[in-house]
Amino acid sequence: MPCRYFDLRTSTFHGGLTMYSERAIHGSSRTLDLVSVTAWFALCVPVGYKVWLACAHSAWSVALAALLAFLITDAISGIVHWAADTYGNARTPLFGPSFIQPFREHHTDQMAITRHDFLETNGNNCLVSLPALLLAWWLPLEPGDAVLSFFTILLFFACAWVLATNQIHKWAHQENPPPLVALLQRVHLILPPQHHAIHHGEPFTRNYCITNGWMNAPLAAIGFFPAMEWLLDRAVGLKPRPGEDDAEAAFAHAASAAAPVIQN
Repeated sequence: MPCRYFDLRTSTFHGGLTMYSERAIHGSSRTLDLVSVTAWFALCVPVGYKVWLACAHSAWSVALAALLAFLITDAISGIVHWAADTYGNARTPLFGPSFIQPFREHHTDQMAITRHDFLETNGNNCLVSLPALLLAWWLPLEPGDAVLSFFTILLFFACAWVLATNQIHKWAHQENPPPLVALLQRVHLILPPQHHAIHHGEPFTRNYCITNGWMNAPLAAIGFFPAMEWLLDRAVGLKPRPGEDDAEAAFAHAASAAAPVIQN
C-alpha cells in the first residue's frame, strides 16, 4: 500500500514510501534520538566531573572557556542554519531528512518546533556533538598543561551549548515559555523571540544564529554569509537553492503521514 505525499506546487499526490516503510523510518529516527540523548548524558557525567575538578585549580579559565564556547556555538548554529536554509532539500542524501527538512518545515510552520518533545528537539544535536564530547572525555585534564586543559573544558561547554541550542530555539517560538527562560530572553542571555523574529521576515537571510544571537551582528557586519555563498559558487559551482523549492521540500516528508493511503 503506497503512502502518497502531496506536492504543494502542483496540487497532486505522488507515490512515495509504503506506509510500513514510513513507520519504520519514523521508528528508526526515534530510536536514534533516544540512543543519542542517552549516550550524550552518560558521557556528560564523567566529563562534567573533570571540569568541576578543574574549577579548584583555575575557576577563571573555566568561566572563560564557557563564555568562549557560548560565542563559538552561536556562530556554528548560524553557519549550520544558513547551510540548511540555503543548500539542498529534504531529499538530499544523508542530511536531507534529518537536518535540512526540519529547517525547511520550520519556515512554513514556525510553531512545529514547539510541538516536538525533548527527544525530537534535541536528538540531532546530541548526535552531532557526541564525537567532540568523546574527545573531551578521552583527553587528559592536567593542571600543568594549561592549553590542553582549556581546550578540553572548551569542548565540554561547546557540547553543552550545542545541546541547549535547539531547546533555546524552541523557547524563542513558545508563546509562554517558563518564567526563568523568559527572564533570560529579556536580558538577552539566550535567544530573544523578537531578535529571532527578524530571521522569519523578508528576505529571510538575517539572524541565522540561534543559541543566543550575539554573533548575528558581527557576522552581518563583515558580510559573512553572502561572502560564503560567493566563495562556494566560484570555488565549486554550488549555488543557493531556488526559492520555489521551499514548500515541497519542507512538506514532502511531513505530508505523507496525513495523505490518504491508496491501494494498487
